[in-house]
Amino acid sequence: MHGPDLSPVGLILQAGPVVQGVMAILALASIACWAVAIEKAILLARLKKEVQRLQDTEAQHSGENLAARLHRAAAREWSEGREAGESRGEYRERIERAMRDVLSSALRGMQGGVPLLATTGAVGPFVGLFGTVWGIMGSFQGIAKMQDTSLSVVAPGIAEALLATAIGLVAAIPAVIAYNRITLRFGRLRQEALAGIAVVGARLSARPPRASRAAE
Repeated sequence: MHGPDLSPVGLILQAGPVVQGVMAILALASIACWAVAIEKAILLARLKKEVQRLQDTEAQHSGENLAARLHRAAAREWSEGREAGESRGEYRERIERAMRDVLSSALRGMQGGVPLLATTGAVGPFVGLFGTVWGIMGSFQGIAKMQDTSLSVVAPGIAEALLATAIGLVAAIPAVIAYNRITLRFGRLRQEALAGIAVVGARLSARPPRASRAAE
């Protein structure tokens, strides 16, 4: 006579519908988080190159990449020249503000999916714990029906329940790590981009395209 199958696959197949549902939700969340983490890793690598190109005066700034869009925003303000009574500092701030607006909009678009990592990291263990509690409740109900508290009766139900918590942790831990790393890298690249914007603003404001409008 074979005992109960205590392998992970066997425990999943033997679990009740509620526990299986919890496991399925956590597994899907984990897959989605890994997809977001990989996509953001690729995106951040591309963003780093764009930030490095921002200060490159020799680079071609055509196309729809971020560096080109930032330079076009700066060029539009620069081509307007200084307003009547506008100081060089105000002129520079206007150029930089146009670039910062483009940067902020681009970064917001790039961070889609990142909240999923935070949500999974925060909620995943509790969802797994819910599955564990539900599974243990089912085990106790089975014990009450069978009037048997032997380990062979109790172990499978408890193992199924604890597997839900384990899957919750497997989903949550990588999500938290990925969220922290991605958020940190976005923050650093934003600071580097702002530094580049300051350099571009200083360079353009030092050579306005024409004299102030007050002199025209």
